[in-house]
Amino acid sequence: MEGAADNRYSRQERFAALGLEGQRRIAEARVVVVGCGALGSAQAELLARAGVGYLRIVDRDYVEVSNLQRQFLFDESDAAEALPKAVAAARRLKAVNSTVKVEAVVADLTPSNADDLLGDTGLILDGTDNFETRYLVNDFAVSRGVPWIYGAAVGSYGIKMAIVPGRTACFRCLYPQPPPGVQPTCETAGVLGPVPAAVASLQAADALKILSGQAVSGTIVTLDLWEEQVRQVRGPARDPECPCCGALRFEYLEGRRRAPVSLCGRNAVQIHERTRPVDLRQLARQLEAVGGVRFNEFALRAAVDGYEMTVFPDGRAIIKGTTDVGVARSLYAKYVGA
Repeated sequence: MEGAADNRYSRQERFAALGLEGQRRIAEARVVVVGCGALGSAQAELLARAGVGYLRIVDRDYVEVSNLQRQFLFDESDAAEALPKAVAAARRLKAVNSTVKVEAVVADLTPSNADDLLGDTGLILDGTDNFETRYLVNDFAVSRGVPWIYGAAVGSYGIKMAIVPGRTACFRCLYPQPPPGVQPTCETAGVLGPVPAAVASLQAADALKILSGQAVSGTIVTLDLWEEQVRQVRGPARDPECPCCGALRFEYLEGRRRAPVSLCGRNAVQIHERTRPVDLRQLARQLEAVGGVRFNEFALRAAVDGYEMTVFPDGRAIIKGTTDVGVARSLYAKYVGA
């Protein structure tokens, strides 16, 4: 490593708690960011700039203009091309730091691919938008002993907690069941751009501590930037009755596949009914008579029956314009097939 006076990470290495040895560990680390929206994009950029050796970005979605208010890795050209977020993020990060190996994975995290996507990394960062995926990440992390860092943001409110299996409470100790009732989303409550940036910064700071070999406390940090409030709460004790870290029942990890799900803040439903890939070029030819079709190697977008359908090569689709799973399934079956 170059001398601390002139290398890329000199200011980071001068931080006494990290130093040259901490930076060396960071450079050898393998990290996965699950979800590359407002949280994940900020996490990924902070870790790439910090010199994490290998960074895998997993995201199922594509860039839209409405993302640009808070998702810092993307620009108008990404939205115009409807690039997958993972691909757009990887392109940007390679320009930010060419020494970091960045892998883009355009996929939905499911029980069937969790081992492939999470299994060879030493830390998982949460940039997701739903409890089902977080429970899946938690199951995997506890079953493999891999630390992960939970975070969420909506409106002016944010929360983060680092989870280290065997040392801290797990996510199901904190939330044995998803919160009841209708929860606020970015669609219903909006979100201020500084909020996910602040939460992602807290997550990234925990990540650097973990990657450099230092302990994290498992403290829950909540913030409300509009009300200028920040609170730290001692994390709960590990629950011996917890179905995940207590009983070691990994119900979400053992599920066979993800059900259709309404996407947070999107007026859209994600469908993954097929178990085989889709030839996007062939599908484009089939849909030409139906409405406007655009496609590239990453995704196909078509206007069908007043809805917007985006289909990915793995057979997954996002139906925009409805939160009704039945409507989305019908459109998928009609135009893509079972």
